[in-house]
Amino acid sequence: MRICVIGGGLCGLVASMDLSRRYEVDLVEKHDHLGGCLASYHIGEYWIERFYHHCFEGDRHFFALLQELAIADRLEWLKGSTGYMVEGHIHPLTTPIEILRYPHLSLVDKARLAFHTKRAGRMDVGELDGVTAKDFIIGSLGEQAYTSFFEPLLRSKFGPMRDAVSAAWLVSRIAIRSNRGVSGERLGYLRGGFTQVIDSLAECCIRQGCRVRTGHRVDSIKRDGGAWLVNDERYDTVLSTIPPQELARLGGPETSPVPYQGAACVTLGLDSDVTEGIYWLNMRDPAPYGAVISHTNFVPIDRYGDHIVYLGSYFSGEHPPEKITSLVSDFCRRFRIEPSSVRWQRAEVERYAGPIYTTGYQRLIPDYEQHGLYMAGMFSKPNYPERSMEGSVIAAQDAVQRIERGIIHG
Repeated sequence: MRICVIGGGLCGLVASMDLSRRYEVDLVEKHDHLGGCLASYHIGEYWIERFYHHCFEGDRHFFALLQELAIADRLEWLKGSTGYMVEGHIHPLTTPIEILRYPHLSLVDKARLAFHTKRAGRMDVGELDGVTAKDFIIGSLGEQAYTSFFEPLLRSKFGPMRDAVSAAWLVSRIAIRSNRGVSGERLGYLRGGFTQVIDSLAECCIRQGCRVRTGHRVDSIKRDGGAWLVNDERYDTVLSTIPPQELARLGGPETSPVPYQGAACVTLGLDSDVTEGIYWLNMRDPAPYGAVISHTNFVPIDRYGDHIVYLGSYFSGEHPPEKITSLVSDFCRRFRIEPSSVRWQRAEVERYAGPIYTTGYQRLIPDYEQHGLYMAGMFSKPNYPERSMEGSVIAAQDAVQRIERGIIHG
């Protein structure tokens, strides 16, 4: 039994590891590196993720994977602080006292927000799939809370699609981030970086006989009797982890297009901290990035030597290279950074960084099996209504089970 897995991100690697225990597997990845959105840069003597990452206490499938890979002892729990930049001023929003001091929401708005944050984890997000986040916020918290607090966040993340985003995504996002104590949010990180997950998965795949082929772009897929031809190479079945519309463009089965957005992320190594000790600084002020994520205000700086900052930006369609320049120049101007204090700079642009969870998204989720071909990834049900490493692990495992069921009942 020959199986082709398309896409070397977390989902594709987990599936390849499980399948290669029993079958002949080829894992193909168009880039010259593995990991997808979980890939890392090698800077000097350390590794740092190309896109910012952390995990959450409820990620039990991801933690089981770490155990299986014998790297669970590297998982540590750190505190994540948050803030909001408004009119050039940084407002910390980590502790209850800081939230009470925030001047751009009334006490009534803050009380309502606290109440809905607490109940978010108990809400049925499926019932909110047809409700926009905007309508939900205004109906639950009021117009002022939407205009002053939530609308800038939605605008920075979804741009012109912000009014189409569902309340299911918003409530899920609030629920997953509501694990807060008086000193901040409890978040997980791997000592040494998440590159260890990708490296360990790849090593395990290769050890089990999986052929891992990076820099290998898939140009065509077509049905050939009871098999599939991938770039004219014959396989008994295929598992694709790329967006469904991209698979269809290559010749795979037609499914309802899943709305995606791209992400452009600039990573900078700086001489000093510029966000006043805050890890996750959201921007209410108009800026070409929606947040400034100071990695070394989360993970101790002594592991790196540089103050590491991410500038996170989302887009639709194409992302011209000059926009990267505008991200950096705006950041330096806004935070009064001299160019000489930037020790290094990297930029990563991913056109299909993740789905946009618009109203009615549940109807667009494709089944794992499509005419003898299998699909799993950020678009799969375990990643609804918020994508995560946990969701990608579950989607991979679900797809493997269905492939094996299809083989048995073939």
